[in-house]
Amino acid sequence: MFIPLHDRNELKHIRMQYVTIALILTNIVVWLVTVPVASEEFANAAILGLGYIPAIIFDYADLDPSLVIVPDGFTFLTYSFLHGDLSHLAMNMLFLWVFGDNVEDALGHFRFLVFYLLCAAAGAFAHGLLDLASEAPLIGASGAISGVVAAYFLLHPKVRVWVLVLFRIPLPLPAAIPLAFWIGQQFFMLVADTDSGVSWSAHVGGIVAGLLLVVILRRRGVPLFDRTIVTPRAVEHRTKAPEEVLTPASGVSRPAPHWGRPS
Repeated sequence: MFIPLHDRNELKHIRMQYVTIALILTNIVVWLVTVPVASEEFANAAILGLGYIPAIIFDYADLDPSLVIVPDGFTFLTYSFLHGDLSHLAMNMLFLWVFGDNVEDALGHFRFLVFYLLCAAAGAFAHGLLDLASEAPLIGASGAISGVVAAYFLLHPKVRVWVLVLFRIPLPLPAAIPLAFWIGQQFFMLVADTDSGVSWSAHVGGIVAGLLLVVILRRRGVPLFDRTIVTPRAVEHRTKAPEEVLTPASGVSRPAPHWGRPS
């Protein structure tokens, strides 16, 4: 398990990741409205009305008309803006913050939004296929975030990313290492963990969609498997040879001191 902390991967085609920021803010606002400031009754109604319920989509059950907020088809998307608790929200938004900007840069603002929503829909579809008659609501942005992670993996595998390994060890690693491990873990857990409340199938659906869509939607000229190695500032090394200065007392030259400063 790892937590992404930071990557130094400069934007090349856009000035700012407006869509990424807007998505994060939207998720935060929806969580605030539906969890901490809402009554339990309102929160449950929001989950049933906006969450993705396979049994309803595939006509195995009907939702009480008083709970219907959007047409059934829209819950493929609305579920991805709901989160159960703060840790669920924070983890998804952290992944989106670290990796979303560069995927948005590679696709462009509008196509990134389309990409994100399609990955969310693919996650819901994969979740539903695993159990068509399930009446448990699916919520969370994990399907869409999985697509973003998969796209970053194809676009920037050599970029070094600071990650927190096992929740305690910070390491700067090429993105391919932690992301390949994370992607593989989702497929493994889909088979190995069938009883938990985590929808590994939604993750896998988002991953597959992200791998396919980034190839189709990326800007013309944006390469896959970018060979540019970008190192986080904290692990940069000074490569320029030190200048020579003369010490007044001895007349002997010595290297000029290099004063470290935070970047």
